[in-house]
Amino acid sequence: MTKRWRHLTVWLHVLTSVGWMAQAMALCVLLSVGYGSDVSVRSAATSMAHVLDGRLLGPMADASAFTGIMLAAATPWGFFRNWWVLIKFVITLVQLYLGIFLLSPALTESLTAGPSRVQIAGSGLMASAIAFQGWLSVAKPWGKVRAHHRAPVGTGPRWIFVATVGGGLADLAFALAIGHPMPLLSLTLLVIGLIRRPRWVNGRTARAAVP
Repeated sequence: MTKRWRHLTVWLHVLTSVGWMAQAMALCVLLSVGYGSDVSVRSAATSMAHVLDGRLLGPMADASAFTGIMLAAATPWGFFRNWWVLIKFVITLVQLYLGIFLLSPALTESLTAGPSRVQIAGSGLMASAIAFQGWLSVAKPWGKVRAHHRAPVGTGPRWIFVATVGGGLADLAFALAIGHPMPLLSLTLLVIGLIRRPRWVNGRTARAAVP
């Protein structure tokens, strides 16, 4: 049962990551259409881009990051053991920061000022970065951060994967209902997962399962 729920967590992570990339590509297209167009086309394109960011891109980004971080916390992969995981982790944090504090406010301003080249390039780079993360997940290149560092055998208990799937889906549904992301449940579970990770990786409360 633990393995089944872990697989469901991986499924949700892949699903939301692909959704995040698809919405970033759609955002890039909408901003490109609005850039340099007449007022009516520009207004329609930027309005749709703003709605897309709040109702789909933002929630998908939050759920993708949440499930990815929980998988690292609750499995032997960890955060700093393998280069591909570490690079994915860093890219995700950078993307969340840029999306929350730069891209979303800029999209609000574009409703009156129109889209800019920076916004078009930023959304295109976001989609490209997610595609690169997908390749990292498949290829798992560059080995371990520490060549002689032994991997732990512990994996988190079933309830953490059940909570991750349930919390991620609940926050997605809530964001769709209110029109913008508010990942309160995901953040709460994330704090719990990070606090309890040392117990899982040491095997004291872990089940023997390898991702």
